[in-house]
Amino acid sequence: MPSETGGVASTILILYSTTDGHTLEICERLRDVLVGLGHEVELAPVAGTPSRPLEQWDRIVLGAAIRYGRHKREVYDFVRRHGEILASRPNAFFSVNAVGRKPHKRQADTNPYVRKFLSQIAWQPQQVEIFGGKIDYPRYGRFDRAMIRFIMWMTKGPTDPRSVTDFTDWDQVDAFARRLGGSHQQAF
Repeated sequence: MPSETGGVASTILILYSTTDGHTLEICERLRDVLVGLGHEVELAPVAGTPSRPLEQWDRIVLGAAIRYGRHKREVYDFVRRHGEILASRPNAFFSVNAVGRKPHKRQADTNPYVRKFLSQIAWQPQQVEIFGGKIDYPRYGRFDRAMIRFIMWMTKGPTDPRSVTDFTDWDQVDAFARRLGGSHQQAF
């Protein structure tokens, strides 16, 4: 919804770190909902360069995938370099991980990977969301397929090496986007 002056409601930068592309899919869904609400949205990889400096965005969202219990080093490096800018404006963080397939592990205080990540960084996001990830065995190389099957076996997840299982609750993604797209006072 455009502002009363005819411009966009706000500018939102969504930065992402993805391993197999699923975090980018989630970012694209967030963008689509936010654009539908009248916002200007840009997606950019964490290791890339957005079209304008971070200081020129009204809101910044950082999304990151987990592989083997950790976010990529590029996420930690980005937060270390830009934490002050992130903290200076409405901001949010979301993590995409297979543990998030369990509804009781979708909170910042119940998801072990997100809890650990937040304890290791100075920036504390105003809003944190956890989405279930995607297991795409046919896409993985031999090592990753074997390791992820073992992890899934240990945690009672899918182990069929031919299967693709999307644990993402897309209604949760849409709801998060609507919260991100709320007014400045309500969004974060």
